[in-house]
Amino acid sequence: MEKKKIGFELLIFNEASELSQNEQKLLYEASKARENAYAPYSKFRVGAAVLLENGEVIIGSNQENASYPAGLCAERVAIFHAGAKYPGIAVKTIAISASSSKDGVSSPAAPCGNCRQSIIEYEQKQQSPISLLLSSESGPVYKCNSMADILPLAFNSSFLGDS
Repeated sequence: MEKKKIGFELLIFNEASELSQNEQKLLYEASKARENAYAPYSKFRVGAAVLLENGEVIIGSNQENASYPAGLCAERVAIFHAGAKYPGIAVKTIAISASSSKDGVSSPAAPCGNCRQSIIEYEQKQQSPISLLLSSESGPVYKCNSMADILPLAFNSSFLGDS
């Protein structure tokens, strides 16, 4: 038997002003996108902003549906839109901002499992990391260097055999 420990480096900023100007702008876009979330059921609003290699920023917000779980998370709305509008352009960073009108959110929310799998697919396809900026309506900002950091044993196309 072999035992391995898998971990990653997480940068924690007390506030967004500690980030670079570009990162602050991207987080601002994610928080603006959050305002457009359609979340009448969960009251959990999420906005995402995707920074592409060409400098374009694509936003998305969660879109719920009474027929749970037929809605889409902000991260997938944004990254799928980026992939459709700018195919072949690498994703550099995704900023995510969450809030709740129920209890408030004071710590960053990481992407759900479906979003992690969707984002890692783009990371694998472009063969370069996608960094994550995670924030909430108050509290710290987390920065991860790669989606692979928070999804280290990701499912990928190699499991599907020869195509």
